[in-house]
Amino acid sequence: MANKQKGSAAERELIHMFWKTGKWTACRVAGSGSMRYPSPDIIANKNGINLAIECKKTSKNRQYFDAKEIESLLEYSKLAGARALVAIKFPKQPWKFLDASELLRTCENYVATKDLLELKGLEFRELVGERV
Repeated sequence: MANKQKGSAAERELIHMFWKTGKWTACRVAGSGSMRYPSPDIIANKNGINLAIECKKTSKNRQYFDAKEIESLLEYSKLAGARALVAIKFPKQPWKFLDASELLRTCENYVATKDLLELKGLEFRELVGERV
């Protein structure tokens, strides 16, 4: 499966998770990352709570983000009044969500490590306010 197809499948997986709560709506943003306007991969909403999410699934222990990708997410979030998040799925781990401002900065990019997600990330149930 090509990387673009894997990314789309990961985004759809998260959208289904939001809808299955019965309280959240979610949708993929067509053309995210490929048009001149800032846009996240996923927008999710519940009763005035707005999330803008950049989504990645990886087989490695860290996930890099292009600086432009995160800056676009932050710009969109500011204009939309949304919380800017990255959602990352590491191997054999549940989805974890992290505020984009918590990403580590490298010289040219941003990075999220497994350790960072363990320390500061939220699991899906925590994010959506479900009791564990």
